[in-house]
Amino acid sequence: MTSTLGRTATLAVAALIVLSGLAHGQRRFGWGSGREVEERNAPYDGRFTFARLKYTTAPGGYWYQGMPSWSHGYPVSEDNLMRIMNEVSDLGARVDAFNVFSLDDPELSKYPIAYITEAGWWQMNDREAAAFRAYLQKGGFVIFDDFKVAGTFGAGGGGWQNFEANMIRVLPYARFVEMEVSHPIFHSFFEITSLDDFPQAYNAGKPFFRGLYEDNDPRKRLLMIVNYNTDISQYWEWSGRGLRPFDETNEAYKLGVNYIMYGLTH
Repeated sequence: MTSTLGRTATLAVAALIVLSGLAHGQRRFGWGSGREVEERNAPYDGRFTFARLKYTTAPGGYWYQGMPSWSHGYPVSEDNLMRIMNEVSDLGARVDAFNVFSLDDPELSKYPIAYITEAGWWQMNDREAAAFRAYLQKGGFVIFDDFKVAGTFGAGGGGWQNFEANMIRVLPYARFVEMEVSHPIFHSFFEITSLDDFPQAYNAGKPFFRGLYEDNDPRKRLLMIVNYNTDISQYWEWSGRGLRPFDETNEAYKLGVNYIMYGLTH
């Protein structure tokens, strides 16, 4: 088995590959016109494909370049993460497709891991809530990332309160817990020994890592991991631009790799 030191060195080298992947990804995926994003989903073929969730953006959530909040970083963040995954593992993830699904899209059930960003701006109808509940209950694992204290970056935005209110509509029993670094998700590939020092690009205050278990029982399956008051995926997105030190970017990639590995094996 590859040592942690060896894995970290491999990760640092692998991060260099996103320099070319970044430009390639930007050529293949346009931002469309107006306030919408061009989505180019590929048909399911059995290979691991990164699945991002889209939702109705609340008023004020178009603050970044006029784009809907669910699309921040798309598709560069997932492109870079999947290239790293393929360098450090034998996952064989697709790097020619980064699919986007609404919560009630039946196709989502084919994808075991889903990613959603900026949940402070997330709006959801009853049909989507029921479909999301079914996805989680059937074994789906969800990564929430990049949402902040209400009112940060743009007028409005519900922060944690909006996110939690939506999740109670999905799973009325939902009670989130602070994750301990001893949890297997932080050791599923890389050995992460502290949750106190993860890099912040622009957020103020401490990042929080929270989880939701099936039936609120830590002995049962972890349904989702939540990165709150931090933006881990921005380091994936920026890693080909030289905007952040390699050491900080590596820490963010370690989390991403571990999340994917844990979701696929539990």
